[in-house]
Amino acid sequence: MNDEIILRASNIGMKFGGFRALSDVSLDIARGQLTAIIGPNGAGKSTLFNILSGAFPPSEGRLTYEGRNITGHRQHRFARMGIAKSFQITNVFPYLSALENVRIAVQAMRVRYNIWTPRRRYAEFTEKAVELLDLVGLIDHRERHAENLAHGEQRALEIAMALASDPRLLLLDEPTAGMSPEETVTMMDLIVKLARDRTVVLVEHKMKLIMGISDRVIVLHHGELLADGTPADIRADEEVRRVYLGQEG
Repeated sequence: MNDEIILRASNIGMKFGGFRALSDVSLDIARGQLTAIIGPNGAGKSTLFNILSGAFPPSEGRLTYEGRNITGHRQHRFARMGIAKSFQITNVFPYLSALENVRIAVQAMRVRYNIWTPRRRYAEFTEKAVELLDLVGLIDHRERHAENLAHGEQRALEIAMALASDPRLLLLDEPTAGMSPEETVTMMDLIVKLARDRTVVLVEHKMKLIMGISDRVIVLHHGELLADGTPADIRADEEVRRVYLGQEG
């Protein structure tokens, strides 16, 4: 296994009954890079995301992380191995503060069913939560209930919770979905910042949005791998341009 490859998907296929969502998709995720997986609606991006994040196993193929075969492993083991994810649909505790949301995530990763956890450990959890909120730009909103945060702020909060496991690989599924233009810019800036210290895979359908920030772009279409290369390579690819013609303004 090449040490520069953190995650490898080999000949991945996925069927849902009689419907084939993915066909023979192979890709390598390079360590330390920001990789975007893009494609029009229905291209199979979310299905691939769910497989890469361990939400469900592929029907065919193999998934390898840091040289280990992790195909079919339970999702909680992915987090323990250093793979974190943030889904397209925001998943936070609405009636808890931003700080409590992240503290619980930190505690969940560091304590396993131990009711006798010393009180000093909770101070450590809170300190880590404050650090993560500062990282994602929410430190000034730490006491606000999650339900009272703006949509973009809730997405940032969910990312802070994902970072509680100190992941080496961070997977983000359409993190700008439903955001205003201003929120989108803020989120893109955050993603670039996070990618400085870890490998990031960003799943999107807005090609123009990610071309300026990605080291590498992978394009899916109808469940198949259409193109793979640098942003410049993808811009020059006639088939990609044909697929996206009229998709974005």
